[in-house]
Amino acid sequence: MTTLTQYYQITWEKLPDDYKLPDDPVDNINQPALAAALTESLQLAGKISANALTTTNYGICATLNNKMVIKAPDWAFIPKINVTREKVTRSYTPQLEGDIPLIVMEFISDTQETEYSIKATYPPGKWFFYERILKVPNYIIFEPDSGSIEMYRLQNTEQYILQEPDENQRYWIAEMNLYLGVWQGTRENRIGKWLRWWDEQGNLLPWGSELAQQERQRAERLAAQLRAAGIEPEV
Repeated sequence: MTTLTQYYQITWEKLPDDYKLPDDPVDNINQPALAAALTESLQLAGKISANALTTTNYGICATLNNKMVIKAPDWAFIPKINVTREKVTRSYTPQLEGDIPLIVMEFISDTQETEYSIKATYPPGKWFFYERILKVPNYIIFEPDSGSIEMYRLQNTEQYILQEPDENQRYWIAEMNLYLGVWQGTRENRIGKWLRWWDEQGNLLPWGSELAQQERQRAERLAAQLRAAGIEPEV
């Protein structure tokens, strides 16, 4: 498949097996934890279908004027792939292997603000690539230390427009039927601000540790009720 922009002829090709991927370290120690937390609550809530894909610091490819471009967002959600997961072990090529990502996220970790790069010449900046090449509907930029979140949505102009949060400081993502917002708390020994999901009724989608805590509390309440009735609960 070939498409055209003002700058590039775009083709969607599989990454060659012998292509040398950059071996860059993760920019920030918090990035894997933030990404894993986003995915876990979606999985537990049954929001990730069998043929959906979430990626973390994972190459998403397009070929521009016969030159391969790979960007690795800190987190991405792809609603449907049309190949087996074994086929996308090194990288993912939209259109060829499945849907365009519905969401890409970048967790700000450097002072160069590369997340905002609209550089159009080869190799293009991240913003240009997500907006003009991939045409990702939702682009989210999160600053973990301050907890600031920016959500950009692709409009009919084919440009990203900054969205305003609701009264709860959350952003509605219609395709997911979920809100995204910032939550303060602790997970896996990290105390700080996290991106979390809420459903349409405003219920927080829990992590596994929170479900386990809820179950322990439920068991403790039941045991207390049994003891109050003169029944010693079985251990």
